[in-house]
Amino acid sequence: MTSSVLLTLVLVLPFVASLLAAVLPSNARNAEAWLAGTVALIGLGVMIWLFPQVADGGVVRHEIEWIPALGLNLVLRLDGFSWLFGVLITGVGFLVVLYARYYMSPKDPVPRFFAFFLAFMGSMFGLVVSGNIIQLVVFWELTSITSFLLIGYWFHLSQARDGARMALTVTGLGGLGLLVGMLIIGNIVGSYDLDVVLASGDLIRESSLYLPALLLVLLGALTKSAQFPFHFWLPHAMAAPTPVSAYLHSATMVKAGVFLLVRFWPVLAGTDAWFWIVTTAGLATLIFGAYAAIFQTDLKGLLAYSTISHLGLITTLLGMSSPLATVAAIFHIANHATFKASLFMAAGIIDHETGTRDIRKLSGLFKFMPYTATLAMVASAAMAGVPLLNGFLSKEMFFAETAVRDANPFVNFALPVGATLASMFAVVYSLRFVHGVFFGPPPEGLSKVPHEPPALMRRPIEILVLACLLVGIIPGITIGPYLAAAVVSVTGPDTPYYSLSVWHGFNFALAMSGVALVGGVLLYLALFRYLARGIDGPPIIRQLKGQRIFERVMLTVTSKWSRSLERILGTRRLQPQLFLLFFAAIVAAIAVTTGRLGTINLSLAGFDPAFALLWLVGITCAVMAAHQAKFHRLVSLVLMGGTGIVTCVTFVWFSAPDLAVTQLLVEIVTTVLILLGLRWLPKRVEDMRNEKLVRQARVRRYRDFGLAGVAGLGMAVLSYAVMTRQIPEGISAFFLENSYSLGGGTNVVNVMLVDFRAFDTMGEITVLGIVALTVFAVLRRFRPAADSIDKPEQQRIQNAFDARSPERELGSTVNDYLLIPSVIMQWMFPVIIVLSAYLFLRGHDQPGGGFAAGIVMSIGFILQYMAGGTRWVEDRLRILPVLWIGTGLLLALFVGVGSQILGYPFMTTAFQYAEIPFIGKVPMASALFFDLGVFSLVVGATVLILIALAHQSVRSPKVQRHAVQPVRAAEVSSDAPVETR
Repeated sequence: MTSSVLLTLVLVLPFVASLLAAVLPSNARNAEAWLAGTVALIGLGVMIWLFPQVADGGVVRHEIEWIPALGLNLVLRLDGFSWLFGVLITGVGFLVVLYARYYMSPKDPVPRFFAFFLAFMGSMFGLVVSGNIIQLVVFWELTSITSFLLIGYWFHLSQARDGARMALTVTGLGGLGLLVGMLIIGNIVGSYDLDVVLASGDLIRESSLYLPALLLVLLGALTKSAQFPFHFWLPHAMAAPTPVSAYLHSATMVKAGVFLLVRFWPVLAGTDAWFWIVTTAGLATLIFGAYAAIFQTDLKGLLAYSTISHLGLITTLLGMSSPLATVAAIFHIANHATFKASLFMAAGIIDHETGTRDIRKLSGLFKFMPYTATLAMVASAAMAGVPLLNGFLSKEMFFAETAVRDANPFVNFALPVGATLASMFAVVYSLRFVHGVFFGPPPEGLSKVPHEPPALMRRPIEILVLACLLVGIIPGITIGPYLAAAVVSVTGPDTPYYSLSVWHGFNFALAMSGVALVGGVLLYLALFRYLARGIDGPPIIRQLKGQRIFERVMLTVTSKWSRSLERILGTRRLQPQLFLLFFAAIVAAIAVTTGRLGTINLSLAGFDPAFALLWLVGITCAVMAAHQAKFHRLVSLVLMGGTGIVTCVTFVWFSAPDLAVTQLLVEIVTTVLILLGLRWLPKRVEDMRNEKLVRQARVRRYRDFGLAGVAGLGMAVLSYAVMTRQIPEGISAFFLENSYSLGGGTNVVNVMLVDFRAFDTMGEITVLGIVALTVFAVLRRFRPAADSIDKPEQQRIQNAFDARSPERELGSTVNDYLLIPSVIMQWMFPVIIVLSAYLFLRGHDQPGGGFAAGIVMSIGFILQYMAGGTRWVEDRLRILPVLWIGTGLLLALFVGVGSQILGYPFMTTAFQYAEIPFIGKVPMASALFFDLGVFSLVVGATVLILIALAHQSVRSPKVQRHAVQPVRAAEVSSDAPVETR
């Protein structure tokens, strides 16, 4: 297998395994762990196999054409730095899977856990190997979504729900900023390809758009890595299971922000704006996180704030803009992943075996679990920067960089002092973790008797702690080549010399380390009695809680501001909402088209009185529909149908039969669906005795009429301007010339929809499916008010029920209103099926296609509902609209993916003639399957909306049963969920 195929395999495999894990039985905990562990091991093996290709600045690149015309291709790019992250993602991921196998309870929904875990692993790997900056943002957002699911895994706990919501809100906000920042960078460079962007550092820094791009990219990075002032979300994410915390907050999720800073360091660093923003945020986070960690009483809370502090250390190094500082940052990224993951796992073992993580309740555990305690002590020493451990080496580099003299005296003072102070705090919280938990008198009042965990549960910690020792003692052998590969890929071949020796002699950095270690021990002794009181939260700033600030901001935005906007702009009536929508559209259209339409020369050449008369009829129907809406909505709907018919005739007049057929079919379906929902609209009641209200209503109608006139006139002017423009090189000639040669069809409209613009069509049918599901979700619990129908109408329905058995469905009473023999409509069903198949099969060469065929099939289902009622539809047809929607989307997607498997861009179609016995050669195009997906989704979406409306329209005031398929409920109450199948 080639390198590109292996790289694609590592990216795709976690997502496939995630889907497989989700369907495994809940009692198959071993199977799910084996599945996730195998995927992680395969990824790690591929990373090891690919290292020689990236060792000396090489790049493994695989490009999959997606939308080449827009420069949007799927690009997988592996260099030394992304390789380092790939090893962390897969290696630490495997250890976390092994740990989670013993940590997770069999009572937990384990398939869901491993499904989310694998999806997050794939998202994080996709982020680090993205070779397109827009693709990077997509995976960035996927990590936010999947981490939200993992943090909220125990959704029955309010802390988990709040923590997940907070993490998604903060990181999602940063993701939006990152997207805009990447669009700006792409606009500056002229490409979204990462290689092109990384080679355009001078161009980006010299651009006038550099500062906005920098601020937006930093917004994404700082929110993701919990940097000040966005640090508050990370401690609340500790509500997740400990395996999640160990993975997300050591090697993956929070490291995505610093990964982004390192990745774009060559093009964004080196300016004053970069230095002051990044260094200030990093230094503030470094000191605050370390200080807050000292006073935490929850073990995971202590580790969370220490993670914030160490991320601040990495950010501070990157803000210095020097190559050696970047080397130290990359080195500390790897070191932090090892000792922090092991500490989180140790904290999980303590919680698992004692029933608590509260330091105030823990002491003397060394006697009960000496092996675990020893491992945790070594990892804590690495976190504190004790010599002969990996954390000491990267902190030494950090101290050395802060000691470099700068022209700014503030920098000369703030950086070394801040670094030393934060390192002292690190010693204090590390000592508190070790001394407070493992030494002292035996614990009392625990729910469990402490003991060592299973050996395999402890094995991941042993491996990580061994890595801390080996890197700390022999760094040149253990991590030297891999660090060099990562550094060269970021700083380039001119990377200055750096040493990984354990001993560098007596220097200023060593003195800072000594002061930090000794000062930290002394500070811990000074604070020992205060910490023994068990006060939760740091003094002085205890009241400055991020969650409280976040909740107040959210309350202000979602409650106070939104209510103010609702009072100004909002209304529960549809008409004012439409007025605001049309008014905003008119204003936007005027702003966009001003000065661009040019001169519009009105000409009566070719004027046809018959066509003018036709549109006079359409205009009259439209005006009268608006007028009749005041008196009778059904008449208004009929008149609206008249305007629709005029539109259909117009399409035929201008030789657009596809549009005419589609418009006519849509008119039929929407008319029926509107009729089903029309009766539930509130009745319009006006007090004719109140002259003021009558005058206001008249003014409102004139205002709406004027707005509608302006909107219609604007569209007429715009349409006329477009149709009368002389375009030297129009696009129509291209489609006419290539419709058959490239798309295999003579119906240019259909070939455009399923071939040339298939990607747009797929987006449109996706939106249609979402709309149908949304309508169903909104209406499935909707219960109209009792006074939605006037009393005579209610009595009429009640009489219909009294005349029949209570078990008979109300749907059959539709015939009482329509007076059409139901048997005729049932006989029409086979004819409609044949017509639908005819339109579908001829669509590539003649007017028709999947959309029109789907609408026709939907009409057939609607007729059966009208004729036989919902019970007949359920018993005979057994429609499963959600399945139709899903099948349609999958068919459309598989056509696109299939072309990529064969090495062509996404949604590339192929055609050839097939020899069919007794028929002969028949043109066959792969777009036929895409069109079949369109057909399936249109049928499913239309029928699902029908069901949603019929669910209300067939509801009896007396009989509480309904038989709408796929909605089913024996006794539907006002708050009972409606099941779909």
